[in-house]
Amino acid sequence: MKIGVVGAGHIGRAMTKVAIDAGHEVMLANSRGPESLQALAKELGCRTGTVAEATRYGELVILAIPFNKIRQLDPADFAGRIVLDANNYYPGRDTAVEALDKHQATTSGLVQQHLAGARVVKFFNAIMFHDIEAHRKPHGASDRRALPIAGDDAEAKRIAATLMDQIGYDPVDGGSLDESWRFERAMPGYCVPLDAAHMRTALAAARRGEELPHGSWRAPRPLNGPPPASA
Repeated sequence: MKIGVVGAGHIGRAMTKVAIDAGHEVMLANSRGPESLQALAKELGCRTGTVAEATRYGELVILAIPFNKIRQLDPADFAGRIVLDANNYYPGRDTAVEALDKHQATTSGLVQQHLAGARVVKFFNAIMFHDIEAHRKPHGASDRRALPIAGDDAEAKRIAATLMDQIGYDPVDGGSLDESWRFERAMPGYCVPLDAAHMRTALAAARRGEELPHGSWRAPRPLNGPPPASA
């Protein structure tokens, strides 16, 4: 499969690497243009292009840019595409968004509103970038980590789940984009290594507006180890 990756930070680089390792072809893009990516492309073994070129190239597009940059994207570039949204909202980093602060919207729901012609799936947001390569396991492994996805389009979710499995993770259906808050930043399943059964439990345990202590998810933990103290 051909995949466009928009964003060349830690998440975008890791997603490019694991997608290539799974046998896919990738074109990487960022806001500074392909000339800025030549050394990285050589290291990763991918193609480079503009954002518009990467979205045309990809049967899927992985979106891995800071949430506060989403409005800079041209929706026309993403029309008709399945967009796998890996971003998270960090109030201290991003421009404040009242609808998110008041729990009236979800991050991927707002991405879908902006990229109205795309089919958005929340994907690979609930894992630290340095774990993306390290935690991969083959299909059927008893100690395989699970990650949640959410979306409003059944076919797009199915395709996203297939890619997640190929990369090395068990996909767990987290529901619609309206329900995707259950694995946003500071929720019980956010960036905590869990298998599929424990991830489903974490999603069900999430309470909107009740957040884990900031940064608690960064503590290294074994698969299905003790959750953060307030979970």
